[in-house]
Amino acid sequence: MAKTNDKTNDTRSEPEGTDGEEGKAAPAKRKLSLKLIIIAVGGLVGFGAIGGGGYYFLFAGHGKAEAAATAEAPPVKPVVFLDMPDVLVNLSASNGSERTQYLKVKVTLELPNEATSAQIQPLMPRLMDAFQTYLRELRPSDLDGSAGLYRLKEELTRRVNAAIAPSRINAVLFKEIVVQ
Repeated sequence: MAKTNDKTNDTRSEPEGTDGEEGKAAPAKRKLSLKLIIIAVGGLVGFGAIGGGGYYFLFAGHGKAEAAATAEAPPVKPVVFLDMPDVLVNLSASNGSERTQYLKVKVTLELPNEATSAQIQPLMPRLMDAFQTYLRELRPSDLDGSAGLYRLKEELTRRVNAAIAPSRINAVLFKEIVVQ
C-alpha cells in the first residue's frame, strides 16, 4: 500500500514538477500579463492624447492669438464723408387720414475715397431727386421701429449706388430723422 500511495503521490508530484505543465502554465501567465500591458499602454496613450489636447487648447492657442495681436494690422483706408442737403417731404397719407405728416432727414454719405466725392458732386441733383421721389411714397408706418429705419437706410444706399454707377458708396448715415 505504501507503494500505491507513493505512486499516487508520485503521479501527483510528477505532473506538477514536469516541464509539460510548466510550459502550459507559463503561457497562461504571459497572456494575462500581455493583456495587462496592452491595456496599460492603451490607457497611457489615451491619457497622453487628452493631456496634449488640453495643453494645446489651453496654452498653445494663446501664443498664436498673442502673436496675431502683436503683428501689425494692415493700414486702414480713411473714409470720406459727404453731407447731403436736408430733405423735407410730406409722407403719403394712410387710411384716408386728413392729417398730413412730414419727414425731415439729414443724411451723410460714407465714401470709400476722396475721388468718389469728386464724382458725386456733379450728380447731386440726381441724388436729391431719387431721395425726394422715394421718401414721398413712404407711409408713417414704414418708418416704425429700428427695422423700418434699417430698410430706409438700405433702400437709400441702393438708390444712391444706382444713381452714381459705376462708383459706389459704403453706406448712408442718418444725422437726423424727424417725423411730424
